[in-house]
Amino acid sequence: MNFDDTPAEAEYRQRARAWIEGNTFDFRGEFVSGKNFDPIRKWQRIKHDGGWGCLHWPREYGGQEASQIENLIFSQEEARAGIGILSVANSITLGMAAATIMHCGTQEQKDAHLEKIARGEKIWCQLFSEPVAGSDLAGIKTRAERDGDDWIVNGQKVWTSYAQFADWAILVTRSDPNVPKHKGLTYFLLDMKSPGVEVRPILQASGGSDFNEVFLNDVRIPDANRVGEVGEGWGVALTTLMNERAAIASVFPTNFDDIWSLTHEVELSNGPAIQDGAVRSMLADWYVWHKGMDALSLRLQSALSQGREPGPEASAGKLLLGARRQQYLEHAFDLLDIGGAATSAYDDGALQFAYLRVIGNRLEGGTDEILRNILGERVLGLPPEPRVDKATPFNEIPVGR
Repeated sequence: MNFDDTPAEAEYRQRARAWIEGNTFDFRGEFVSGKNFDPIRKWQRIKHDGGWGCLHWPREYGGQEASQIENLIFSQEEARAGIGILSVANSITLGMAAATIMHCGTQEQKDAHLEKIARGEKIWCQLFSEPVAGSDLAGIKTRAERDGDDWIVNGQKVWTSYAQFADWAILVTRSDPNVPKHKGLTYFLLDMKSPGVEVRPILQASGGSDFNEVFLNDVRIPDANRVGEVGEGWGVALTTLMNERAAIASVFPTNFDDIWSLTHEVELSNGPAIQDGAVRSMLADWYVWHKGMDALSLRLQSALSQGREPGPEASAGKLLLGARRQQYLEHAFDLLDIGGAATSAYDDGALQFAYLRVIGNRLEGGTDEILRNILGERVLGLPPEPRVDKATPFNEIPVGR
């Protein structure tokens, strides 16, 4: 395993770094989670116009046909410059919707959507989770019924990130309740401006509203917007989910520099926090974790650089990120003491926002429990959990009491 850049990779990294530094902009006053998506569209358009957008995509869809390692290097340099959060916020569009269309969509669907996504013209959301179907995605109840060349969809989705800004959505529905739950699903592309689509933002403790409820009332979707065959939506959804975890975990944001700065600025009763032995011990622990996450990212980079498929880095990184990040943010609040409750106590409230938002990191893209199952069953080869309803027709599965 070699974590060093090759000469060609080092040269590419320098070019990427120089371009990012010359084109980045101050978005902090504009981009507040759940309130303004314009900076995300703007940054995607700047990257596209500068020849750095959707690097690994085919040129015919607005990409640059770069290698996966070049794409990863650019993401690392975005994170280094502090503007990577905009690409992370756009990961549903780029890493999930576009990836699914590219792998599973028709040529007409690719022509209609991919170049607009590459230019930052269209934002997408993901209509998967429902009030009674989160981790068990195959348990969804949103119905799609065929009506000539259209489908009529009724149901409710929840925890839909950025639905209030989205132009389009990827949607999983139940088209046949008479077969086992994994076999009766059909996947669609949905215009979010369609009649019958209602978005209700969910006000979160952080003050943002990046999660939403979405209600679908007699929504008509042309059959031309169906992705994959009728009843085979589970396979298409798996493509989305695999790309989702890779998109979330491709660059691990640990924010160690924020904590390092905080320990130098906070005054304790015996002097600056950085001089306190207990604080230094905690800081050392945070640093070891920070470097461990860097190593996971570098393992992914090394595998891609050598032409190998990455291993379980994405699932492992996603699992570690949420829980550990929540823990060190709690330590940061201990340092701020009662001042931690003030929204402007540190960095204009960025730390407070992160603390109140971090629990979402443990849910989105797969809960801790689901990721442990994936690692246990698919990486360690442990026996799978019993799934007694796997072969039962969906409409025969007992509900309620």
